[in-house]
Amino acid sequence: MLRSFRPFWRLLLAAGLLTASLPACETTKRGFPELGSPDGETGEASRRRREPTSKLVASVGDRGLIKYEMPREQLALAFSRQFGDGTSIDKTMVRKVQGKPKDPAMYYLVGLGLRNGMFRGMALPLNLTTDNDLYLSTSASRYIINGVGCTFCFFNFENNDIVGTSCEENTGGSSCDLRVEETNTLLLNR
Repeated sequence: MLRSFRPFWRLLLAAGLLTASLPACETTKRGFPELGSPDGETGEASRRRREPTSKLVASVGDRGLIKYEMPREQLALAFSRQFGDGTSIDKTMVRKVQGKPKDPAMYYLVGLGLRNGMFRGMALPLNLTTDNDLYLSTSASRYIINGVGCTFCFFNFENNDIVGTSCEENTGGSSCDLRVEETNTLLLNR
């Protein structure tokens, strides 16, 4: 008779062990980070990390005058850091581009300088707010000019967009090469 109860006792013992171990199970998903989240952070912190950040650079005053909100020396250092190859920036400016008088204006933050005696330049599009403030976003593209044999290179525009470059003097073997990078870290704190 005891032999017939043995499977019953085993089943009862297994159910008791299972019931006793269930509260110890963790039901949160900590071990697996969500896709696109490098540190496994979720929710608001992850969203903020992925969103582009913007910094106030300048504002457009009366009669279109540019008022710099950041010292131009600080902008020059930021451009040199962004190049990261020894380029020395000696001129920074905000340049207004407007194809036709009735077209909306576009503004670019520009840094010009030299690397090993060769011309270098970088332009980044700025966002204009309704308050006439100009912000640089980390999602803004970088337009980078490398001059070879040119003392000065110009950005060429079409419909307020940078489409190419040209060399100040057209001598044989001189050129201005344009490279476009999708994002920037120009004004991120380092």
